[in-house]
Amino acid sequence: MKTFKKFVFFTAIALFSISACQSGNSNKSTGTPSGIGNKTTGDTLILIETPYGNMKIKLYGQTPKHKANFIKLAKEGYYNDLLFHRVINQFMIQGGDPDSKNAPSGKMLGNGGPDYEIDAEFNDSLFHKKGVIAAAREGDNVNPLKKSSGSQFYIVQGRIFTDEELDILEEKSSIGNYISSHPEINKEATNYRMTGNKPAFDKLIEDIKKKDDFKITKIPTYKRTVYKTIGGTPHLDNNYTVFGELVEGTEVIDKIAAVKTDKNDRPVKDVKMIIKVIVE
Repeated sequence: MKTFKKFVFFTAIALFSISACQSGNSNKSTGTPSGIGNKTTGDTLILIETPYGNMKIKLYGQTPKHKANFIKLAKEGYYNDLLFHRVINQFMIQGGDPDSKNAPSGKMLGNGGPDYEIDAEFNDSLFHKKGVIAAAREGDNVNPLKKSSGSQFYIVQGRIFTDEELDILEEKSSIGNYISSHPEINKEATNYRMTGNKPAFDKLIEDIKKKDDFKITKIPTYKRTVYKTIGGTPHLDNNYTVFGELVEGTEVIDKIAAVKTDKNDRPVKDVKMIIKVIVE
């Protein structure tokens, strides 16, 4: 059974679990970012209807596999009456689990989906600003290629970051990338985490920061500007495929993100969706 209930991206924030924040192969871009609400001629537009209003999303041409799959499922009516089954305020709203259709109250969700995954399509110009849609996936331990779920997705709410917070995130992400690219260090770090040996883990981190080949990968200025104004979830970049963004309905994200949830982050009152292709 595939598990999409627990994203590994939570651990990217905690230093003791920093190896979860790994970077995928990406295509670099120096272009300026588009903000929420920019539609260009020829965009494929998707409409997500919810009890809290509608969200209109354009799908990116730079992620053709995810785009084609989402269009296919939407046309089939796959998403109709599924739930936003995982909602975390100032983070994201997640849906697309077929098991959520008519699911009884309180049932834990997040394991469902078609019997295929989609190859990761990372691109540095497509990042986790507020309002983007991205694919859920299994964790790195069972999914080192970071392949996406065939149906589950999330829409980013996130929050606004300060320069100081982004500086800290840069260092943590760089340390995580260093650990993941050095098998012996990764093995050592994993052992410390599994045994709860935080002092040894902390010392390992300090030793890594002193190594000659350790360098901090900076967040580009254009991304920093977005994360400091529009907001988002920067620690997810190049870990989960971003494949579209809202052009209308940003306020709907905030409304859904604010609903009351249970201990599994499932809304107490079901938030159903209907997804349609309105322009192809």
